[in-house]
Amino acid sequence: MKKMVVIGAGPGGLAAAMLLASKGHKVHLFEKQSYIGGRNSFIHEKGYTFDMGPTFLSMVHIAEEIFQTVGKNLHDYVELIELKEMYQLIFDDATINMTRNQDEMIKRLNQLSQGEGNGYLKFMNDTRNKMNALTPILQSKMDRFYHYFRWRVIKALPQLTVSKSLYEVLSKYFKDERVKLAFTFQSKYLGMSPWECPGAFSILSYMEHEYGIYHPKGGVNQLSKAMAKAFEELGGEIHLNQGVQKLVLDGKTVKGVQLEDGRKVFADEVIINGDFAHVMTNLVDEGVLKKYSKKKLQKKKFSCSTFMIYLGINKQYDLPHHTIVFAQDYKKNVEEITKTHSMPEDPSIYVQNASVTDPNLAPEGHSALYILAPVPSNYSQLDWEKEKHRFRDLVLKTLQEKTMFKNIEEHIEVEKIITPKNWEEDLFVYKGATFNLGHQLSQMMVLRPHNEFEELKNCWLVGGGTHPGSGLPTILESARITTKAINNQYKKQPDSIYLQTGEVRDVR
Repeated sequence: MKKMVVIGAGPGGLAAAMLLASKGHKVHLFEKQSYIGGRNSFIHEKGYTFDMGPTFLSMVHIAEEIFQTVGKNLHDYVELIELKEMYQLIFDDATINMTRNQDEMIKRLNQLSQGEGNGYLKFMNDTRNKMNALTPILQSKMDRFYHYFRWRVIKALPQLTVSKSLYEVLSKYFKDERVKLAFTFQSKYLGMSPWECPGAFSILSYMEHEYGIYHPKGGVNQLSKAMAKAFEELGGEIHLNQGVQKLVLDGKTVKGVQLEDGRKVFADEVIINGDFAHVMTNLVDEGVLKKYSKKKLQKKKFSCSTFMIYLGINKQYDLPHHTIVFAQDYKKNVEEITKTHSMPEDPSIYVQNASVTDPNLAPEGHSALYILAPVPSNYSQLDWEKEKHRFRDLVLKTLQEKTMFKNIEEHIEVEKIITPKNWEEDLFVYKGATFNLGHQLSQMMVLRPHNEFEELKNCWLVGGGTHPGSGLPTILESARITTKAINNQYKKQPDSIYLQTGEVRDVR
């Protein structure tokens, strides 16, 4: 049994802690905040409950498998509701309601633009093959260049479509611009532009249509709560309000952590789930790191940020659970947030109206609205203290004009705003880049910070800043990859006894 320290109680840290504790290791998880979940936590105020960050839960089987691995059943902890109508997409001249029902989806796309249903069917069939090829990469360590020469990787390389962007890949299947955007906007989950996002990420929209989208009763934050409970049942310990001030180093070897109260906690291994760039610029003294020094991190490419509005409304909106409103010139909007780093003039907006599915999230007859607008990261140097009220008014005005979420202003009981400045200063997200390091080919797989962190010994990474990347499913996969590698280091020979007959039996 080894002593492990996990920094950060986000989904990656919680999943890693569960998996390590289930192997008999003594695991201590330290969290700076007073709550678990990191960006996957919740906000509760005056009877309204909001997810703070992720609101889509797909590929549920990954979470199910993690719980099964530790001898538990996810469904004993979380009640999942599948959204048959996945989300509504609003364009200036059309509205598309996306469903997992393939026959119905084909019918709806053909009604919008004849022939697009056939493109959808071909996209699903082709991407199913791509997903099967890429899955081994998404579930394996990729921290040596020779890993590219493993047979399963060589077979998958043609599916990476390295020479094409996500938008170009989807243009092979669809002609209607609105339908192309309906299957490429998911690049926003990575904080990227579909015109720059690698074509391999066509699997993002495929995953939704193939595996469905779920709402855990109480919000996606309940997944974090479930993992925390399971971890403690396995003997793990969670220490809230106990932030890590720095890593305790002996040269380049991590010996443990020093807490903000000055105490040192020593460990055989340290697993980092904090925001990668924030950790490397705050918990490690300048000069220790070479590849990921402060200077070099500033030259890396990071995702966009998000402007968040959480509203408790004393009115019930009988509207879809998920709604996405596209800017009239979507490409211009994307360039504003990823290239020119300027304030969006016509923002694209996402609205979660979760209380239509889960009434307990708001008082009876009321609505809990979660509103997100992608905006530039803090590399933009926008003054959010000056701009936040103006931009907030623009977002609500856009919803008034383009959606059926009418007269929101007249019914607000609770309001909370998180700007990129808040993400960085209050929630410790480097440059407010809520989706972490970008997923350009120059920052993927071997070229992304390794699960077994290459610059420090006894130091491991989980979360969106390491392989395989951002998004809840891949963050959970990062925990599986990392903990498998840790356990392989400590693999014991079978405990055996020799019987009088000379037979050897494993008695573990």
